[in-house]
Amino acid sequence: MGIEQDIYQTTFRSEHQKSAINLIYTYNWFMEKVKKILEKEDITSQQFNILRILRGQCGPLSTLQIRQRMLDKMSDTSRIVDRLIAKELVKKVTCENDRRLVDVTITPKGLELLSELDKYQDEMDGLFSRLSDEEAKTLNTLLDKVRGGCNAE
Repeated sequence: MGIEQDIYQTTFRSEHQKSAINLIYTYNWFMEKVKKILEKEDITSQQFNILRILRGQCGPLSTLQIRQRMLDKMSDTSRIVDRLIAKELVKKVTCENDRRLVDVTITPKGLELLSELDKYQDEMDGLFSRLSDEEAKTLNTLLDKVRGGCNAE
């Protein structure tokens, strides 16, 4: 089924407009599927993203460093970190080098949750299972190319 059938629109102003609409529609479709997977462990995609970032670090990160690495740049990182603290998945401590900053680290409970979520990796990767490895590589190249023309953040 194509985008035309999915959104009941038969004509587009151009192939570029159709691409933009298709990308937005597909992003929302994908995020809904991921949301259902993450709900199994009572976590949001933004919380998952922060935990994933912290697990990949060899030490603590400031909220600014986390924000720079986040997939969703519009997220309120401090608020999300506070929710993760309430769930005991991360902890904040005052930065030793700069008392104005706080360092965030993942807790053993946070690592345990990520281990549970790792069990769903095949399910998440499977959302792209209709693409061959070569098609996925081409898609990545095309998406990188689109962003390469947009230096504004």
